[in-house]
Amino acid sequence: MDDTLYPLSSGLNLACRKNIEEFMLHKLHIEESEVPRMNLKLYREHGTTMAGLKALGYEFDNDEFHAYAHGRLPYETLKPDPVLRNLLLSMLQRKIIFTNGDKAHVAQVLSRLGLEDCFEGIICFETLNPALEPVMDPLDGDSVPAEGDTEVDGQADSNAVSSKMRILCKPSVEAIEAAIKIADVDPSKTIFFDDSARNIASGKAAGLHTVIVGSSVLVPGADHALRSIHNIREALPEIWEDQEGEQLEQVIQSTAVEAVVLA
Repeated sequence: MDDTLYPLSSGLNLACRKNIEEFMLHKLHIEESEVPRMNLKLYREHGTTMAGLKALGYEFDNDEFHAYAHGRLPYETLKPDPVLRNLLLSMLQRKIIFTNGDKAHVAQVLSRLGLEDCFEGIICFETLNPALEPVMDPLDGDSVPAEGDTEVDGQADSNAVSSKMRILCKPSVEAIEAAIKIADVDPSKTIFFDDSARNIASGKAAGLHTVIVGSSVLVPGADHALRSIHNIREALPEIWEDQEGEQLEQVIQSTAVEAVVLA
């Protein structure tokens, strides 16, 4: 969604990075001189800075982090995009948002772009990382996840039950495979659009057809490159060609349905 349905030039990406660095400084009390380098390092190594902070053992509320990182973004820079809206609604195939962002952020972005009824569902942070209820390991006293929960690295400190948590997010192939399962799609008949070269490589590894957005140059694992999402019809006319005859598999009958967060 981010930097894919709207351009990087919107400034949301830069504002989000600034908000995260302020959270690290003011809420986690990380040394100011270390924050920019650490932020970039964790993003590169873990997919998101949040995932990296959790992996290091920093404890904070997920909703508080998202409110700090996304709640203060300049959403007013996003404007309704009727051209993209018409393109999306003309595609009869199922369309699902897959983002590392939280559901409140997704709702803001889609609403500002005027695309809230263009997608069947949303796979977001809450979908892949449901609230955990840690339980005590009877053998060593460390925290372990309740059955069915996301894995928790059972290391305890003096203040909490669990000090390390693994967050499932792109570009992890595991996260993409989980999204494929939740969406109930055949990856060989599914197109994955993303602005991140890392995510594209993982999407290809998971068996998806891939399109890098925001670049006119192919990256490893990409089948197509789109400078803008608005170029989709010129780059992938086959999406529409099959609609006049036999429909592609996994077609939704209505042209627009209210998007729901998939769980």
